[in-house]
Amino acid sequence: MPTPLTAITAHLDALLEPTRFRDYCPNGLQVPGRADVATVATGVSANVALFEAAREAGADLIVAHHGLFWGSGPGAIDEALARRLRILFAAEMSLLAYHLPLDAHPEVGNNALLAERLGARRKAPFAEHRGESIGCLAELPGEGIPVAELVARVRTATQRDPLAFESGPPRVRRLAIVTGAGTDYLPEAVAAGAEAFVTGEPAERAMAQAEEAGVHFIAAGHHATETFGVRRLGELLQERFGVRQVFVDVPNPV
Repeated sequence: MPTPLTAITAHLDALLEPTRFRDYCPNGLQVPGRADVATVATGVSANVALFEAAREAGADLIVAHHGLFWGSGPGAIDEALARRLRILFAAEMSLLAYHLPLDAHPEVGNNALLAERLGARRKAPFAEHRGESIGCLAELPGEGIPVAELVARVRTATQRDPLAFESGPPRVRRLAIVTGAGTDYLPEAVAAGAEAFVTGEPAERAMAQAEEAGVHFIAAGHHATETFGVRRLGELLQERFGVRQVFVDVPNPV
């Protein structure tokens, strides 16, 4: 049975609390479409490929991690943005987007879910951004695991070969996680006593920083490390409202 778009928006806003975050972009409803939602498509980044796949799936609503608008919100509309908007308008599809709120959430966030996939049993907030923590510190059980096993678990979780600078101790018990473009938090991970730091995109300076600090640095892709949150939001909406949900993966090696 279709669910009002307003009900879904209110539910996700209450869950993710976007007003807590001083983000790089507006969070929540970015483009309104049909008043009622029967099918939800989720995906990492709002782009033509995602919109076309969602349209083919019969979606009424798209929930994305990276939305259409950055900065303070909509500005001048160039041809690339106009093309994306035309697809949404023609199909009457709505777009909801949650960036840092979806990274940070302790249960449905990208960082928390990746920590669970890696076998961590204890998690704590980490990586403060303008007053709010967006990543997590995670502890593996017992004496930890060999670094080769950690790299293998990252590979399985993200379904891609990570870039790994194995510069830390033989076993890892505490790891810091900031999915996406999180390299700037490597020094904070070192200060927190992490033996390994897991992120998405690497920066050129990361290899030397990791070697000099004696920690492992693992980068598994911005896109690949941020599929978890939106996928879980789709599952939650299906469970709560009975809507059909489909995760649309638009492969991206970055």
